[in-house]
Amino acid sequence: MSSFYLGKSENIVDSPKETAPSISVRLFGSFEVRRDGVALTAADMGGCKPRHILEILLLNLGTPVSKTRLIDLLWGAGASDGSVATLESYISGIRRAIQPGQTKTGPLRTANSGYVLDPTLVDLDLFRFRDLVRDAGELPPAEAYPLMLEALEISAEPLLGFELASDWAEEARARHTAEKVALQILAAETAALLDKPDDAVNLVQAAIRAEPLNERAWTVLVTAYEQAGLPAEGLSAYDRCRRLFDRDLGCSPGPALQEAHLRLLRQRAESNSELSEVLAALLYLGERLNGPKSRQLPAAESRRMHENAGRVLDSFLQRVRAAV
Repeated sequence: MSSFYLGKSENIVDSPKETAPSISVRLFGSFEVRRDGVALTAADMGGCKPRHILEILLLNLGTPVSKTRLIDLLWGAGASDGSVATLESYISGIRRAIQPGQTKTGPLRTANSGYVLDPTLVDLDLFRFRDLVRDAGELPPAEAYPLMLEALEISAEPLLGFELASDWAEEARARHTAEKVALQILAAETAALLDKPDDAVNLVQAAIRAEPLNERAWTVLVTAYEQAGLPAEGLSAYDRCRRLFDRDLGCSPGPALQEAHLRLLRQRAESNSELSEVLAALLYLGERLNGPKSRQLPAAESRRMHENAGRVLDSFLQRVRAAV
């Protein structure tokens, strides 16, 4: 799949910054263009291909897209000698729809053997999402958090969810999904900093649904359960993560997640003296079997601790077998 998506860049269109947008566009959920408060349909622009052209230009808002590139994205190997004329005809239809009577001053301009949309004349939900994320990154947590939530609300529905058969739309969705997951994780971490563990859990669970193998997301989830005082839920989440990583990656979770898991085990055992003894025995034996050998105990003491750990585990396992 070839790359076409350029993201937000420095505007090349020389337009007054104070100019009010002449069109507003929604790419999340149902595609919609509004001009002077009136909704325009794909039919108003001449059909699906003109809509695709407008969407590609919107994804590259402020950056020219050449006629050659547009033809390649729209027709690929099926392009013909008449594709340029067809493209120009579609562009004329788009102009009539979104900027009637404003061929030279409306948002759609000719530039660099192609076309560009003036970002000062277009209110685009995708770029509002990015502006909020950027602004949040420059603020302290308490002020950034509401902006993060607003950005996530804007992007609640899939980007270009109505364009299911186009490679360029799938590429744009994949890029946005990565941006959104990163924001969900950052928002969850921010919620945890603000002592909102329930919010952190909900936010990061959405990130995990999108990227099940994102270890940072799983770490945030387990630590949020820890912060919320829900060790059982945290241990269950860690177990799901461990099984998933073993099945799909052939590896175990990393040190940060393992440390969070250990803290949860200790938290869970604190309220139960028997579990606390069992955990202590397991940790001791695990350290002797797999840990560093620097701590050398006298032979008699080492034998006593081994025997005590063995008795604790044996007693616990007998009770487990009897219970089941």
